Formats: sequence, structure tokens, C-alpha cells
Amino acid sequence: MRGNAAFKGENAEVLIATLGVEPQVVTITLDRLLAHGRFIGEAAVVYTLGPGVGEALAAVEAEFAKGFYPDVQLRKAPVVSARGPVVDFCSEDDLRALLRTLYVEVRRARQRGVTVHLCVSGGRKVMGIIGMVIAQLLFGPEDCVWHLVTEGWHPGAERRLHLSPADRVWLVPVPVLRWAEAGTLVRTVAELDEPAEVVAWYERLSRNAQMKRKKEFVRYWLTRAEREVVRLACRGLDNASIAKALGKSEQTVANQLRNVYEKLREWLDYPAGNVDRSVLIAEFAPYFALTELGG
Repeated sequence: MRGNAAFKGENAEVLIATLGVEPQVVTITLDRLLAHGRFIGEAAVVYTLGPGVGEALAAVEAEFAKGFYPDVQLRKAPVVSARGPVVDFCSEDDLRALLRTLYVEVRRARQRGVTVHLCVSGGRKVMGIIGMVIAQLLFGPEDCVWHLVTEGWHPGAERRLHLSPADRVWLVPVPVLRWAEAGTLVRTVAELDEPAEVVAWYERLSRNAQMKRKKEFVRYWLTRAEREVVRLACRGLDNASIAKALGKSEQTVANQLRNVYEKLREWLDYPAGNVDRSVLIAEFAPYFALTELGG
């Protein structure tokens, strides 16, 4: 069985997956996200009534019914136009219905304040194209578009809804240039001829924004004493070593770190799970490494 009961509920993350005739795109993607510690509480499947899609949806539903995902709720999201359920994307109305369906699903998750994982590997190619449009429009910095790759598989091959640890499978993150930065993006794109350069510029912009935010936390959220304790903790020192280096008692160091964790929890917008030393180091060890190197 897959899932994590501790993270079930409103704060859990959401997988939105487009579905064609291959149900394993949904189940393998969900398996990989859960295996990598993502706290998926809901899987929304976007589908049409095209030939074979109903059988694929039934196969996905069967895996949930068998208890493979006890802590994940399956949500069915059919593409429906004013004329009824869409069978294939043969008209502008059909594409508008797809746009609306994906928009509603992503916006629903964003309004709940949860992280969105969008898998665009299933179904018609246009489903992935429209999915990217919605991601550009609605995604936040923590949301991700995924492309699923399974080694050796091809259409028509034997269907395997779950893979073994020995199987080679990748979830590849797809870069998303969000429209929230459209003004700056348009000016930059006008000066760059190579799309890879645009992506690299955008990633630098995102990293710089993250570093600026972390700098503000260190400077304005922490006291000078807390900054010194955090800096040494991010070097990997334990409380006893920090206390010795700063001439303090271990209890004082422990108290200061406890205060830091509370501030960090608020700064991270009260995430699910504990905010502890491992979270502190993961967030700020790169920051202190760069600042101490003069980066």
C-alpha cells in the first residue's frame, strides 16, 4: 500500500494527471511522487470519453479500490463542453472545455494553498500543451509540471501499473515560465535568441528571489545570537560544539534553536510536519555557504 496518513487532509499536495489509454501514466507517477516523500492527498484525473479511455480510467479506479493508495482520494475530472462530454479535441469548443477543466482543477488546488503536481504525459498531446498554458498562468514557485519516462516501454507493450525498484523510471520536471513575471520575461525574451538561455535566465531569477527572501529571514527575523547559532548549525555542528564555539551552555543553544524553529515555521507558512534542524539546514546551509564564500 502507498500513502502517508500523517499528511492526509487539506494540507496534502495534489496530483493532476491527464489520462489517455494508458492508466499506468497515472499510477506510476503517483507511485514515484509518494516514493520521493511527496504528501499526495488527492489525485485528479482529467479525461475524455475517447476510445479506450474509459477502460484506462476503470483500471486506475480499481487500484484505488484495492487499497493501493489508502491516503489518497481519487477525483475524476471529465472534459465537458456545452454539448456534453468531449470524446476528442476536434473543435475550438472542445479545446475550450479542456482549458476550462484544467483551469478549474489547478485553481481549486491553488485556492486551498496546496502544492500542485501536474503530469502531462497522458492523453492527447494537446492536453499537455493546454496544461502548460494553465501552469504558466496559475502556478506558484513550489508547483511542478512532470514528464514521465519509463525505460523500455512503448505503446502496446505489456501494461504494468506499478514498477519494481529495479525498473528504470524518471519523473522529469518541465520548466514553467510563469506569467506572473510576464513583464520582465517579455523584455528579456526580446533580447535572447535561444530558448535555453531564457530558461537559464528564469532559473537564475528564481534563485536570486529565493536568496533574497532567505537573506531577509536571517537579517530581520533572527536576533544576532540566533544568527550565529544557525550559521554553525548549518555547518553541521551539534549543540555541544555550538555551545563550546560560542561560549554558551547547551541549554541556551537548545532554547535559541527552538525559537528559530518557531520563526522558521511561520516563515514557511506553517507547513505540514515538523520544522526541525533538518529543515533548517536544508533551507539555509546553501545560503550560508554562498554568503561565506562571498557569493
